Amino acid sequence: MDRYEVRGALLAAGLSPDAFEIEGVHEHVPVPPDFWFLRRSPDGRWEIGLYERGVHDVRQAYDSEQAAAGGLYAALTGRPAPC
Repeated sequence: MDRYEVRGALLAAGLSPDAFEIEGVHEHVPVPPDFWFLRRSPDGRWEIGLYERGVHDVRQAYDSEQAAAGGLYAALTGRPAPC
């Protein structure tokens, strides 16, 4: 699953669009006070974490977009990512 597919999977799982942000795919304007994020890090890895009150708190870094997308799905749903 890539970042485009995880957006659809999260919405299909019933999550609010305000609950997450995915770089280049699903971004907020204006920015809400808190949400989970998936983004590319400056070193080229992929990060997931929680944004709250202007601070990005990275919870996990991954070597691939697919692994990060699965990690975001699991963090938000409590279930493994669908195949």
